[in-house]
Amino acid sequence: MNVLTRQQGGWFIFFSLLFAWIITLLPVPRLISLCWPEWVLLVLIYWCLNLPYRIGPGWAWVIGMATDILTGTLLGEHALSFSLIAFICLAFHQRIQSFPLFQQGIIVLLLTLIHQVLGNWVTNLTGHPPQSWLPWLTPFFSLLFWPLIFVLLHNLHFHFRVR
Repeated sequence: MNVLTRQQGGWFIFFSLLFAWIITLLPVPRLISLCWPEWVLLVLIYWCLNLPYRIGPGWAWVIGMATDILTGTLLGEHALSFSLIAFICLAFHQRIQSFPLFQQGIIVLLLTLIHQVLGNWVTNLTGHPPQSWLPWLTPFFSLLFWPLIFVLLHNLHFHFRVR
């Protein structure tokens, strides 16, 4: 297998992340924003689990920094949690891949809860404690959207022969 064949489909990974960023930045009403999943994180988790030799903590850091810039959050907030979550995904990707989709969803819930905890921790360090408990709903909505993200990306992953 030559290098070009092995590295095929990098454009698709980029465009799936770009699409996730676009969905994240959509202006939505306040009520919907409370139910808005962590789109970029869900796409990142998918790629870390399915292409661990291509997407790892280094790329997760870059993706997190781009997310920080695009969303206007404290620089490094998403980068920290994304790289930690990518490391966890890489450490356990074979085990997580063997789980049924429902159990993978529970893992995704735990990973998005880690993201939420780290985000709140960083926000508290800057002297801006959370005003409400409602952002804690986001990981649960990420869990609900995981099967959709997984099936969609999985089908496109094999359709475009991303390796």
